[in-house]
Amino acid sequence: MRKLLAAIVVAMWGGLATAEEIVIAALGDSLTHGYGLPVEQGFVPQMQAWLRGQGAEVTLINAGVSGDTTAGGLARLGWTLTPEVDALIVALGGNDALRGIAPEDARANLTQILETASENELPVLLVGIRAPGNFGPDYKAEFEAIFPDLAQAHGAIYVPDFLAALGRDPAGYAPFLQADGLHPNADGVALVVKDLGPSVQALIKAVQTP
Repeated sequence: MRKLLAAIVVAMWGGLATAEEIVIAALGDSLTHGYGLPVEQGFVPQMQAWLRGQGAEVTLINAGVSGDTTAGGLARLGWTLTPEVDALIVALGGNDALRGIAPEDARANLTQILETASENELPVLLVGIRAPGNFGPDYKAEFEAIFPDLAQAHGAIYVPDFLAALGRDPAGYAPFLQADGLHPNADGVALVVKDLGPSVQALIKAVQTP
């Protein structure tokens, strides 16, 4: 949005305004980072390639850190949101749920992330999680409710589950996972990218339509 306004000013003063490349920071954990994969096979490079194949002039910044929680993402948000960043993908919370972190704490961290993005006039794509059931059904329901609630409250684009493209049947998605049974392999990432791609395109449109 900030770069778009600058281009409008150039045009108003008679300059030849050209489309600028949109920069999106992907703030997340190991799924965003591309754990266990060669760099070019991770989520961010594959998503960038998919978007460019669809004609988008876009660069994705990999701000994923394996093992990170919502607190960790919040702690490094300041240096992630450099001046060239136009939009933000937030894909955090999986490690919070795995560790049994209180849902209210995760909610507070994500709220601060979304509020900071809003203060910087950055549209957000918020990606939810499918919480494990080992802390009980109440914990699972409370944790999963964080994401649609915050997306609605802050006007973020919302995707319920990063790994939705792999399905819910372990036998069906096993071929798309690495040996650890948790992280997608390159083929699994390709499915994720195809599934999430239209939502990232919507994020790009939000940048282009102030």
